[in-house]
Amino acid sequence: MVVDFKYGSSQEHLNLPDNVAAPVHTDPLPIVSPEQFKTDLSSHLKMQQKKVRNVGIVISDKTRLCQFPKYLPQLTGALMEYGVASTNITFYIAYGTHPAQSREECINSYGETYDQFKFVHHNSRDESTLTSLGTTSRGTEVKILKDLLNHDMLITFGAILHHYFAGFGGGRKLLFPGMAAYESILYNHKLFLDFEQKKLREGCESGNLETNPLALDLEEINTMLPPKLEIHAILNSQKEVCEVHFGTGYDDFKKACGRYDHFFRSMEPKTYDMVVASAGGYPKDINFIQAHKSIHNAASFVKDGGKLIIYAECRDGIGNKAFMNLFRLGGWDQIFEEMEVKYMNNAGTALAMITKSRRIHIHFVTSLDQETCSLMGAIKTLPREVQQLIDHETGETAYIQNASLLYK
Repeated sequence: MVVDFKYGSSQEHLNLPDNVAAPVHTDPLPIVSPEQFKTDLSSHLKMQQKKVRNVGIVISDKTRLCQFPKYLPQLTGALMEYGVASTNITFYIAYGTHPAQSREECINSYGETYDQFKFVHHNSRDESTLTSLGTTSRGTEVKILKDLLNHDMLITFGAILHHYFAGFGGGRKLLFPGMAAYESILYNHKLFLDFEQKKLREGCESGNLETNPLALDLEEINTMLPPKLEIHAILNSQKEVCEVHFGTGYDDFKKACGRYDHFFRSMEPKTYDMVVASAGGYPKDINFIQAHKSIHNAASFVKDGGKLIIYAECRDGIGNKAFMNLFRLGGWDQIFEEMEVKYMNNAGTALAMITKSRRIHIHFVTSLDQETCSLMGAIKTLPREVQQLIDHETGETAYIQNASLLYK
C-alpha cells in the first residue's frame, strides 16, 4: 500500500506492507463555521455586565495557527457591532520565548486583519514593558506585559493541543508563558526537571493536569492573571477549526482539554517494532523544537529498542540558537548540573530527546545536517533509505501520518 507523509509543505510517498498497523485519532466533525462563531461570540458579549470600550486580544504565533484569516474578521466584526471602535482593538502575539515573525509571516498567519488593526509583538526580554503580579508557591514570578492590564476586556484565542510536559497547550498558556517575561517562563519550565534525582519530574507529561507540578504552577498563575474571555478551538488533522468552546475560568479550560483528549488520545496499549511517522508538515515541523513534540508522541508507540522513522523538515533549523550547546556539555548529569546553576531555555526538550534516543533508534528525515542529528542521538536518514529500512523490517510496523495529534 502507498501512504503519503507530509514533509514541510510537500509530501513523501512510501510503500508499506499490507499488514501495517495504523494507530489513529478520531477527527472531530466540523460543527462550527466562522459565521456561527460570530453569532456565539456576540451572545457572550451581550452577557457582559459592563460597557466594553477597549479590548486586547491575545493570539498564538505561526507555530500554533488556528485558521485566523477566517476567524479574526468575525471576532473583530462582533466586537465592533457590540460598540467597540476599531482603534480600541489591539492584538497581541503570544511569542513566549519564540522569535518574532516577519511581516510576510504575519500576513500568512493572520490575513487582512494584520493590516487593519494594531498588532503588538511581545518581547519577553524587554523588562521595560513588563509588570509583576506576584510569585507562585513554587517560586515563579508572574511577570507579564503590563499593557494587557489597560484593557477593560481581554480575549485569548487559540487551539487546544497536547503538550509533552505542560499537559496541554493553548488556553491558559496564551497569557503565561505567551505574554510573560523570559526569566519567568524559564522558571516555570524548570519545574520539568527533578534536580535532586537528576531525572525528568514525574507527572510532567502529555494530557496530565492533575498531578503535573508544572501544570499546577500554571493553574496557580492563572488565578493571578486578569479576567479574560477564553476562546478554545479544537482543530482536525487538516488544521481546520471544528469546535469552539468559550470560557472564563480554569474549569472551562479543563473541559476543552477533555474534549481534545477524547479525539486525540490513544488508549490502545500495543507498541511496535517500527513506527513510520510524519510530524504533520508545516508548521508542525517548522523547526526542531516544534517537531520534537511529534517525535515525543510517535515514540510512545515504539517498543524499547525499536525504530522510529520521523519526517520533519525543520526549515527554520533548531528554533533555539543555543540549544545544541546542551548536547555538548558532556551528558545527562552534566546538563542537570549546569541547569541547576543557570537554567537554559529548552533544556527539558534536550533531556526528553536524550531519554528517547537511549530507549529507541530515531531515524530523522530532515533538512538538519548529520552532525546536528548525531549530537541529539538521532540518525539522519535520506528519503531513499527509508524504503530500505521498511523493506528489511521483520517486526511489527505501524504508521502515523500526523504525529503532532496522536498521543498514547
